[in-house]
Amino acid sequence: MVEKLGYALLIIVAVVWLLGMLAGMFIAWPYGIVGLIAFVGIGLLFIKVLRERLASKEDSHYSKNVER
Repeated sequence: MVEKLGYALLIIVAVVWLLGMLAGMFIAWPYGIVGLIAFVGIGLLFIKVLRERLASKEDSHYSKNVER
């Protein structure tokens, strides 16, 4: 229960922080476009990695069956 609450709070803070960064980039519009492009690029790479991880049967096998 405490772990789930901790993760929920961490996600909320991360989302608020990212929205603040995004708002700051729009406020500094002509110069903020560089940060905005980087922000979008990192987001696209994150989505790609997450999609590959969820689709990989080999990763799922090792995370479930191999002890560390």
